[in-house]
Amino acid sequence: MLLANKNAVIYGGGGAIGGAVARVFAREGATVFLAGRTQAKLEKVAVDIRSAGGNAETAEVDALDENAVDAHADAIAAKAGSIDVSFNLISHGDVQGTPMAEMSLADYERPVVTALRTTFLTWRAAARHMRRQGSGVILAFGGSGDPMRDHYLGGLQAAFEVIESMRRQLSAELGPQGVRVVTLRTGGVPETLPPGYDGREALTEMLEKMTMLGRTATLEDVGNVAAFVASDRARTMTAATVNVSAGALID
Repeated sequence: MLLANKNAVIYGGGGAIGGAVARVFAREGATVFLAGRTQAKLEKVAVDIRSAGGNAETAEVDALDENAVDAHADAIAAKAGSIDVSFNLISHGDVQGTPMAEMSLADYERPVVTALRTTFLTWRAAARHMRRQGSGVILAFGGSGDPMRDHYLGGLQAAFEVIESMRRQLSAELGPQGVRVVTLRTGGVPETLPPGYDGREALTEMLEKMTMLGRTATLEDVGNVAAFVASDRARTMTAATVNVSAGALID
């Protein structure tokens, strides 16, 4: 198994992407620590993992709360002995569909501020323990920060750029201590759209047409790639982005 004897913290572990990644990590042998603000959602994922023979623990953690993030990471390190993987997959509260010229400052800056704060706090908490261990993997999730015509994405693109700038700097700082930092980028995962979402079929078709393979990444695809990147088989991979967009994003 790719992640045997690894301890992985997943913030936003009750969400669509977080849950999918957690299930794959557990299937690959990791003990998964699910963190989020809604206990019921976390427990649903944890039950799935345990019923499949995996190991999962849950904790209500606001990933924007400095004290809560630090205390949670410290507790995991003390109990499990290490933090081997940290993956922040919380939502950023972005508002889409409104042109920037018509958008409020609050709506535009929310995903930027949220991305910066939660990324900094969770990465710092993990890095503190990984540096002492001399090993570890910090994963980020994003997309393209490039401008997109006819798509009103608000502050989301700026938020992606914030995360990538932080990833480049942290990679350089943590590399000498044996810690890797990698971003997974997708061009959109239709499975994350809520049931009954108006225009789901049209949006899925649009995203598929943007790809080179004629299909978008699935949640399983994202989980599988994340597990590989987090494993020792990818031990030379850092300061990098991994393209999981089926060719929708061109590096």
